[in-house]
Amino acid sequence: MSEQINSNVAYQLKAARVNKGWSLDTTSKHCGVSKAMLGQIERGESSPTIAKLWDIATGFALPLSYFLDRKSLENNKAEQITQEPGITIETIFEFDKNTGMEMFQLYLSVGHEQHSQAHQAGVVEHIVVTSGQMAYFADQQWHTLYCGDKSKFNADQPHIYRNTGDMPLCFFNIIHYP
Repeated sequence: MSEQINSNVAYQLKAARVNKGWSLDTTSKHCGVSKAMLGQIERGESSPTIAKLWDIATGFALPLSYFLDRKSLENNKAEQITQEPGITIETIFEFDKNTGMEMFQLYLSVGHEQHSQAHQAGVVEHIVVTSGQMAYFADQQWHTLYCGDKSKFNADQPHIYRNTGDMPLCFFNIIHYP
């Protein structure tokens, strides 16, 4: 993650904790992330993985984009988040309170598999494949999508994205929060 995003994640995490009146211990219990790791993230000493950032967002019942860099988004520039091998995420639209939605573009390298924990109850993910081929696991089964295909599923369950093609995968992920 860029330094700017790390700073924003640290600031937003502390703001969310203060807003809820949660200690690091309480935050750890809600988010499933260790107290030590949360402290490191909040002090800007550690960059959370995408999976950990999702866990934190879910624990607070906040959209993922809450923790991302607002300044670059206000300037209509997509901010890339790449801190794990095999995946890059760009924020296309940050969370909009009026629609309850946010939008990302994800890139997965050949063979990469991305696991996601369950999001808050009622969250629905919409995916549109723009290049490559993928499979996603939801509702206890694998679903295959090719370039141009689209699907949606309830994301309040663990789910997996996998690049099953022989080229990098690119897809849009539109997330709706209840």
